[in-house]
Amino acid sequence: MEYRTKAVAAAALSLATLALTSFAWAADVAPMPAKAKPIIDVPFFRVNDNRLTYAYQFTGTSPGKPGETAKQVVAFTHFDVWAYGTNFFSVSLMKSDGADYAVPCRSPGQGCAGATEIYGLFRSTLGFNEVFNTKAFSAGPMRNVSFVFGADANTKNDFLAPAKRAVVAGLQFGFDLPYKGFFNVAPMYYQEWNHNSFLQTGTIVGPYPGIPDGVTRFNPTWAVEMNYYMDLGFLPESINYFSVSGRAGFYGPKGTGAAPGLVSPASAPWVGQNPPGMVT
Repeated sequence: MEYRTKAVAAAALSLATLALTSFAWAADVAPMPAKAKPIIDVPFFRVNDNRLTYAYQFTGTSPGKPGETAKQVVAFTHFDVWAYGTNFFSVSLMKSDGADYAVPCRSPGQGCAGATEIYGLFRSTLGFNEVFNTKAFSAGPMRNVSFVFGADANTKNDFLAPAKRAVVAGLQFGFDLPYKGFFNVAPMYYQEWNHNSFLQTGTIVGPYPGIPDGVTRFNPTWAVEMNYYMDLGFLPESINYFSVSGRAGFYGPKGTGAAPGLVSPASAPWVGQNPPGMVT
């Protein structure tokens, strides 16, 4: 019995030694695993551009105010590109001189403070090539088709007291320009609401009751917005620091936002004169 136990132990030891030897041999002759590629840390925003600008308009104009007014404009703009599209945001503060006066104003044009307007807008896009992981929406110079949407809003402390609210939605077609530039054109649906103190109940003259809060809803219409950017890469490298860019918008008829004839010289004899409600 003791002999049989020793024989079994010796056999087990031999098998263990053989297994270890085989494993060591396999480790020596087996190919080394391929080295894993490093994970590239891709930033959430591929482009993130922020700018603060100042401009001076010598011959600005304002609705309901005759002549021209000088305006100082301070603006902040943001633009970014991420995995599925782009975002653009801009807010401007416009300070007029006394020709575009704020309310209350006792003597227009004689020392009244200028009006202040704040205007903001944003536009966002979702690229079809990115969302659907395809190149089907690229052809020739057209690099992409995107769904675009956005909104506008403003406020101003003059008598009209505008409070614009607008929404847009449509398609944007993006094209490549030389020197890594681009040109985007977007046909869209446009809907606007606004405020006009002339239309408020108690201000309007004539048989029309007016609008209690002065807020008007305009007819839906079309809009076409465009923007472009291009580096001036044809300039010598020593002065190749310049680029051209711009933005333009065209909007279809949207109506007056009120019943036909609601504001006319016949029903509102003060049109073209100092507005009612002005402190005198």
